[in-house]
Amino acid sequence: MSTKKIIGIWGYPDPKVLNEVKLKYPAHEIIDLDQNFNHPNTELLPDNTCKIIKNIVDNSIQLKNDIEFIVASVGEEKCDAGRFAAKILKELGFNIIETKYNKTGSGTVKTPIATSGLPLKQKVLSIMDNIIIPVRQDFSFKQADYGFWGVPPNDVSILDLFPDNTHVYGWTRCVEAGVPADLDLEMFIDENIPTVFYAQTFCAKMQLGKYLARKYNGLYLDVDDVASNSVKAKIEAFIRLG
Repeated sequence: MSTKKIIGIWGYPDPKVLNEVKLKYPAHEIIDLDQNFNHPNTELLPDNTCKIIKNIVDNSIQLKNDIEFIVASVGEEKCDAGRFAAKILKELGFNIIETKYNKTGSGTVKTPIATSGLPLKQKVLSIMDNIIIPVRQDFSFKQADYGFWGVPPNDVSILDLFPDNTHVYGWTRCVEAGVPADLDLEMFIDENIPTVFYAQTFCAKMQLGKYLARKYNGLYLDVDDVASNSVKAKIEAFIRLG
């Protein structure tokens, strides 16, 4: 980690608030606290807590001396667990700026990264990086043979199992579209494309993932921390069988 002062974020902060923060503190490093930095488990949260929320709390505690404040998503664009994490961290002395960004508009949005020919892991990471620093958007459309629905996994290595012609769906696609709370877009699927529906174990999005997998004859998976060999084998078999 850098020795710079840190601004932490999670979820999809209101872009206007985040831009104001970036202009006011140009020398600060912005870190997405959702990510797994392999910091020690603080054991502040129950074992059956979504790993992403655990990451938020564990990363914040580990980096507390360097964090100036945290811009936290606490609305429909994130989840109740994100709102609860903000309250807990506030109780622990963190300076929390809460934002809610419930914009929708699934009929007018563009998602060039999600539908490009980039490797799937690069697609997902680029979409999330775009929240902090805009990335190029001039990607050409690549016809999909497979789909990945869901949130960025804690164990991003599973994304390497997919071919490049895999489109991104679910909440991650909503993030690229700038409408993270748009439930209609989150549930959008190209029906004829074999799709893996992924959720973090203990996340409320497991409900959507399992429902959609059954509706569209896809593969439903939920993973807590690191994907097991069994999970990886299921993905490989699903892709191989098409």
